Parts: sequence; C-alpha cells; structure tokens
Amino acid sequence: MNETLVTIVGNVASTVTYAQTPAGVPVANFRMATTERRFDRGTGDWVDGETTWVTVVAWRWLATNLVSSVNKGDPVVVSGRLRVREWGEEDRRRTAVEIDARSVGHDLSRGTSAFRWAVRGRPDREKVGSDAFGPSGGRRVGDPAPVGEAVPEWIVAAVEARRAADRTTAGPAGAVGPASPPVLAGAAGASGADAD
Repeated sequence: MNETLVTIVGNVASTVTYAQTPAGVPVANFRMATTERRFDRGTGDWVDGETTWVTVVAWRWLATNLVSSVNKGDPVVVSGRLRVREWGEEDRRRTAVEIDARSVGHDLSRGTSAFRWAVRGRPDREKVGSDAFGPSGGRRVGDPAPVGEAVPEWIVAAVEARRAADRTTAGPAGAVGPASPPVLAGAAGASGADAD
C-alpha cells in the first residue's frame, strides 16, 4: 500500500478537540496553518505567500498527549499521512486536507519546550527490575521520593552511573577531568549560571 507521508511546519490555529470513538479509542484534532515565506527580489524583502490550512488528526496515546501539550498559536512540526477528501455535487465540490499524525512536536527553531514523560498505567511492568538496584529502586536513603514527572528508573540509573564514573575519573582535587553534563538539572544548571 502506498502512502503519502508529509512533514509540515506551521502554527496551531484552533484549540485541540478531544473525543473518544464508540469503541473507546481516543482521538484529537486541530486546525493548522502554514504560510510560505519567499524572498521578493523586486523589493529586497521577505514576504508572506499563500497560507495552507490542514486538519491534524491524532489517535490513541498521541491524542491523549496532544491535548495536554499543544495550545492554539503554538509553532509545531507534524509528520504523518496526507489525506485529501472531496465531496459534494459537481457544481459545489469541496475539498478537505487532513494529516493522520504519527508524531507532533513543538518547533524548537522558534522557541523552547520542556519534555515530560507520559504517565501511563502499566501494572506489574513498572515493578519488573525495580529491585535491581536495591529495595529503594536505586535511590539512596534520605533521597526525596520522586514528585511530579515520572522518569524511568533506567534513566535514573544511567545518570547515577555517569556521575559516579565522572567522580572516579576526576582524580585528586584540582585535577581537570571530564565535566559532568547537567543531566536532569534545572534551567540554571543547564545554562551554567550556577557554576563556581
């Protein structure tokens, strides 16, 4: 089966609507606008071209995540299957352009975004391997319990292993070693604003 896959960059032009099918499958959609920019050699300026309007449709977990992540006016990048539908009588034909989204994300060339892991109920799966780093699940005694965002334990373990490796390779005080990356640090730590 041939599919027309597209990636489109633009702005969310409507609020995200969310519903469920009669079978209970989540679906979300929103209107998206993308305006071409071109250089006008006559005036020497960039000018707006035509605006293309599409409806973005997302299903299942993408729909659930979309409704809590995207707002009207956000710059986004959408990738998915293009669908063009026509209907109506010959003298009044109408056309709808839709993208059956496979992925949607903020356009980071125009701003910043903060990723949060989706918290999904997976009974017994989350418990598998949680005792691999001890009964506390890899946390030391006295560490605060995780609050807010759910970070998979394998990421926490990898960060702790990296930090431990950096401490052992730093050697004696004053020796120059590899710098520990600001993994899971706040914005100030990532920008270096709190460096000594």
